[in-house]
Amino acid sequence: MIYFFEETEDGFLTAFLAAFQDERALFAAENTQLVLGEERVYLQTDSLKAEKARLRLQSFDRECLSDLRLLLRCGKTDRFQVAFGYLKAVANAKAPVRARLADRAVFIAMEYVKKVRYEIHRFHGFIRFMETASGALYAPFSPDNDICDLLVPHFRARLPAYPFVLHDVSRKKAAVYDGEHVFVAPLTQAEVVLSAKENEWQGLWKQYYAAVNIPSRERLKQMRGYMPARYWKFLPEKNENASANR
Repeated sequence: MIYFFEETEDGFLTAFLAAFQDERALFAAENTQLVLGEERVYLQTDSLKAEKARLRLQSFDRECLSDLRLLLRCGKTDRFQVAFGYLKAVANAKAPVRARLADRAVFIAMEYVKKVRYEIHRFHGFIRFMETASGALYAPFSPDNDICDLLVPHFRARLPAYPFVLHDVSRKKAAVYDGEHVFVAPLTQAEVVLSAKENEWQGLWKQYYAAVNIPSRERLKQMRGYMPARYWKFLPEKNENASANR
């Protein structure tokens, strides 16, 4: 049976409880290719059932829900199926299973969790903020995983006096810190006016990069090792056509 549900933690846990006894359960994301002949069920989120599942799982492993929250943020299309297999392993063992890497369901789940955590760590260093004319900071980026709001605590701690926007341009959403509150909102495109100081700094940084860069001795493989090429489009020194209109 194929299970469709609201793509939230409560929605997933509602489906988890409904599908637990189904040995052939398939958890479908919106863009999942359906299997011909499989029966489908559309589940309404039930907060009471979700809380029941949450409490039961926590009694087996206090940390498994933290793993689940990262799995649900993973950019892989099979993330729901992987999360289902992992939590089912926890429920069957009635104990933590993350060290049981011989179990394929656990191994894949831990790999996905690791990927999300690693990308969060990377973007702590890879995010490039631009100062806008209003004094707020703006940073467009395109992560593999849905992590824009998970980056906020890091930058809020380091830039407490500055409002900022982390704009996930691929998912058309943004995490916003207004100097006091944090919220996530849809953001298809941002029309950003940079401050004069920001334009000056970008110009100086490009001049510096051009001065130290030796075209005849470029080491692209080494550069990609330090900074993967998929992140370059948001770096002013690597993108001469960079624009504040995202």
